[in-house]
Amino acid sequence: MIKEIFISLPIHLRERLIKALDANVITPPYSNSQLKAIIGTQQETENLLNALLELEKLGFQGSSAALWIRTLEQARASMPQPELVWSGPEVPGVYARNTRQVYEALFQSANQSIWISSYTYYDGKKTFDILARSMDDNPNMKVTMLLNIKRNQGNCDSETELIRRYATHFWKRNWPGKNQPQVYYDPRSLNLDKPEGVLHAKAVVVDLESVFITSANLTEAAYDRNIELGMVIKDKSLAASIVSHFQTLIDRKLLRILPKY
Repeated sequence: MIKEIFISLPIHLRERLIKALDANVITPPYSNSQLKAIIGTQQETENLLNALLELEKLGFQGSSAALWIRTLEQARASMPQPELVWSGPEVPGVYARNTRQVYEALFQSANQSIWISSYTYYDGKKTFDILARSMDDNPNMKVTMLLNIKRNQGNCDSETELIRRYATHFWKRNWPGKNQPQVYYDPRSLNLDKPEGVLHAKAVVVDLESVFITSANLTEAAYDRNIELGMVIKDKSLAASIVSHFQTLIDRKLLRILPKY
């Protein structure tokens, strides 16, 4: 699409093109030689030439074409931009937010709701401390957690017994707060013959606005040592879509609620 062609230009070259169009330095019939004189001989011009020809067909040339490209640039700048989030060794000269910092900031920033999905966690009293304190400070905040319950190889206990044991361990040894979240699990992972699937998604949605999608589980290793990658973004439409999908799984009993003790 012609929008992507103009946006893909480096900012300084796009600005040079806009000024040239506005001053009628570049005029129809457009040519590669015109473009090379503006953006440099090393830059590919074929796609850019075709994009300008498409704009001309739409009635945009000269200053109107310059305005069209600038408006496109401004519209893109106003859109939510994701931030990269990394765990692992720091790379000099590359800015990215830290996984631990993002998890903790999201847990602290919530006012109305938090949805958390993680395959596993470690040392719950420490991992969930900030979240639990936020819940205790704000009793009206709704927290929904989606966690995987694992059946170890060779374990033949009933599904009921595995759930009871997991729930007892979670609430009595790993949840540090007075107020309790709603916790759901995927029953397919407890199939006695062979697990049909596991809950493997790692994501956080805060106040139906902020979204964090990551490869990192809620563990010290994932926070600080493993090489993990994710993105955090403020996007209400994306947040609503993720929550709607999780809620549908719950409503259809594909995810079941963990008993409270």
